[in-house]
Amino acid sequence: MCGIVGLMANQAVNQGIYDALTVLQHRGQDAAGMMTWHEDRFLLRKSNGLVRDVFHTRHMARLKGNLGIGHVRYPTAGSSSEAESQPFYVNSPYGISLAHNGNLTNSDQLKQELFSTDLRHINTSSDSEVLLNVFAHELGKQGHHLEPEDIFDAVRRVHRRCKGGYAAVAIINGFGMVAFRDPQGIRPVVFGTRDEGGHQDVMIASESVALDVGGFELHRDLAPGEAIFVDMRGNIHTQQCADKPILAPCIFEHVYLARPDSILDGAYVYGTRMQMGRKLGDRIQHEWPEHDIDVVIPIPDTSRTSALELAQHLGVTYREGFMKNRYIGRTFIMPGQTQRKKSVRQKLNAIDIEFKDKNVLLVDDSIVRGTTCKQIIQMAREAGARKVYFASAAPPVRYPNVYGIDMPAANELIAHGRSEAEVGELIGADRIFYQDLDDLRDACREVNPALEEFDCSVFDGQYITGDIDDAYLNRLEASRNDSAKVQNVSDHALVGMHNQDDLDDD
Repeated sequence: MCGIVGLMANQAVNQGIYDALTVLQHRGQDAAGMMTWHEDRFLLRKSNGLVRDVFHTRHMARLKGNLGIGHVRYPTAGSSSEAESQPFYVNSPYGISLAHNGNLTNSDQLKQELFSTDLRHINTSSDSEVLLNVFAHELGKQGHHLEPEDIFDAVRRVHRRCKGGYAAVAIINGFGMVAFRDPQGIRPVVFGTRDEGGHQDVMIASESVALDVGGFELHRDLAPGEAIFVDMRGNIHTQQCADKPILAPCIFEHVYLARPDSILDGAYVYGTRMQMGRKLGDRIQHEWPEHDIDVVIPIPDTSRTSALELAQHLGVTYREGFMKNRYIGRTFIMPGQTQRKKSVRQKLNAIDIEFKDKNVLLVDDSIVRGTTCKQIIQMAREAGARKVYFASAAPPVRYPNVYGIDMPAANELIAHGRSEAEVGELIGADRIFYQDLDDLRDACREVNPALEEFDCSVFDGQYITGDIDDAYLNRLEASRNDSAKVQNVSDHALVGMHNQDDLDDD
């Protein structure tokens, strides 16, 4: 999971990209980067850290130009090295920079093809660099002068070669800005415009909230397989570039990843999360009509919308029982279980009066490893709760994600191979409730009935691209388990890799 933004404007774009990245920060806290284009030259700043820490005044002053792209990184394929932060750049053909959200499931095969057939060298383990080089190679077949149709032809061949979930935005030196979305529409990307003194500015981003902060009007999402090209005069060209596109967006975007004030594929995320709360309330009412729940308490922040709606549906009091330290990073994206365990009590603190002598229903957006919710349940008991029940606004997460979310290896998912009751026992809950998968789908469809299919692979193990087998999942497990992540962090600490600001001074 990463966040991307591209901006073409009639004035300097550095501040607009910075502002967009700050509201996309939830999509990646590992690294941030920005590349602008000015007078036939690319200017780059990227490094590990939050947006506010990566870009200082001296960097912003050098990021000149009216065209640029930005990225916030959450590592899925590859490592957390600064060398693998984005955007990436290749000088042939034309000079192309690219930022990417997602994961290519055939990255290893493509890397070999690029070396042996396309005569291109990949310098990192990032699949984003692979995607850039595939696009560059296909674009290079079009000749010296590019028309919109030439760019769309290149994207069409990218779709035929690349598998997985991906949304990308790129700058082609001297020609303009291009973005494209995978043929299943797994990863999100939207675009919109802003009128500035008679000139049309164009922004492309992972979520509509990035457009909102810049005063852009949301036009629509890119369709699955669609590409958009904005030429140097600001003219917008779009074309379907996939052979058999279907819309099957990642449903976990609505569960957890996206901001509630974003609109994805025509569905307000806030609205889908409200529906999740109602559906979950219906299930609890059906399974346990004589419940003894005194209070519903969300685990901040993502579950608040669902928890409030659930409480109202059950006719139970809603309370805020945990205060969050906002200066601690998300535990979901921390490498290594030891660090994750240590951070929970630093991150949350219980308000004792909301728990003392009460039967409490804790609500979270999902349960992945179970480590965090187990500690939170213990915190609730220590705060004086008589009984602690637990509800997940999502179904049991039983399978790893292969399309750009760094879900752990299958054997580290607490629900993998276990019943719901067994999960409840392991985390120490007196009773546990999960969302039904059909209800989750319906929650999204009720906000936008046009959403017929979804990628629900983390819940049902059905991978929408049809190219995932046991061998792939076994390789994925070897690269994603905690021991591999700890070793990865250690290796890069020893190597001491530096920030690759090759196109600009630090």
